[in-house]
Amino acid sequence: MTLRLEKWQKLPSSSGNIVLLLLLSTLAFDVSCTQAFLENGNKIKSGTFLSPEFMLGPGSVESNIYYDIDFPRGHIALKSFNAEVVDQAGNPVPLYETYLHHWLVGKYYEHRPSDRNFSRNSGLCQGQILGQYFGLGSETRKTATHIPDPYGVEIGNPAEIPEGYEEKWYLVVHAIETRGVEDRLGCIECRCDLYNVTNDEDGNPIKPDYKGGLQCCYGQTRCKVSQGFQGGNRSLSLRYTAKWIDWDSSAIPVEIFVLDVTDTGKRLHGLTGISPENGCQVEYEVESCSATNATSNGCIDIQRNSLTMPTGGYVIYVVAHQHVGGTGSTLYGQDGNIICTSIPIYGNGSEAGNEDGYIVGMSTCYPEQGSVKITAGENLTLESNYNSTNKHTGVHGSIKGTTYAWSFVVFIGLTVTIVVAAHSWLKKRRERG
Repeated sequence: MTLRLEKWQKLPSSSGNIVLLLLLSTLAFDVSCTQAFLENGNKIKSGTFLSPEFMLGPGSVESNIYYDIDFPRGHIALKSFNAEVVDQAGNPVPLYETYLHHWLVGKYYEHRPSDRNFSRNSGLCQGQILGQYFGLGSETRKTATHIPDPYGVEIGNPAEIPEGYEEKWYLVVHAIETRGVEDRLGCIECRCDLYNVTNDEDGNPIKPDYKGGLQCCYGQTRCKVSQGFQGGNRSLSLRYTAKWIDWDSSAIPVEIFVLDVTDTGKRLHGLTGISPENGCQVEYEVESCSATNATSNGCIDIQRNSLTMPTGGYVIYVVAHQHVGGTGSTLYGQDGNIICTSIPIYGNGSEAGNEDGYIVGMSTCYPEQGSVKITAGENLTLESNYNSTNKHTGVHGSIKGTTYAWSFVVFIGLTVTIVVAAHSWLKKRRERG
């Protein structure tokens, strides 16, 4: 069956005023009888690649999907994936010049360019929404994505590739050039008034009460630049690094779950995109606090959602994704105990990776292996917190076992990703005794 990539994936999880929390949890059912990869001599390999170049001028936006990207090949286990924006000389570009709203990497099977079958993670969202295997935003440089031994994301398994198809990978890049703009924070939060747009990317009118988010900062839009500012276009790329090992019998495959704090829990028949009543909304607004709220909760906006896990296992790691204004995200078990918390790291300098006032990393939670278990059917609570002294738009709240309070940017969305040891591996393990 041929599937088409949804428009939302061109502007994935990092939007200006949205707080996204990605929680990447790896779940394993049997850790006592496994061996670490390196104990078997299976060395970790690394490859660094560049996306196609893209041109950005003051206030402009890059929002594109690149197909058939350079990617590790063969039957392997991915161990980590990181990325950053660089210039033509390979120098890292600071966030206050080019804001990396989000990048996403996903898998598809291709028979021919007109016949692509898109795969996705095991998360709860509808269709291809938040279906990426890897993805972060401004926090990418200082967020750990390493999956500990003996686990890994299995790719290139010949038994899983449909006959006549080839496994390939796509890359989504959403970046905003903020050199010379009037309101840097407003631009990275995708405030509609600064982009002077009234229609979304598909030409549909934007609702009057929608003040900011992915609908307003798509490709070819431009955020308002200060009068008289002179600055030319420049060529940039996303540089990404993958680490992996060759697949062998000691490796344990994991499944990735992305959970979204904005998930309505409803799945309307036949609808796979985003609508007010259907599933994961991806982003939301954080309203500024009143004097009353400032006294009662210290101007912290708290978003919570209850989500039911279809599969159980042991948590391997969790990480959240948030945008500017984010103060942290937490995943709770049904018993109310904390499974993991992920806290933003704010920069305090001028160099790339330590930009003052920006979220430059999210702490990754690695519980002791076998110590935190989630059961099938368990109701988890995902919480995303933002400082609401000022209003924020387009925030994400997701956790991915890699947490992106998918605001791939100061959004208020919350996504949780959980990785679970594959049942097929467990079955084979038991059969071998």
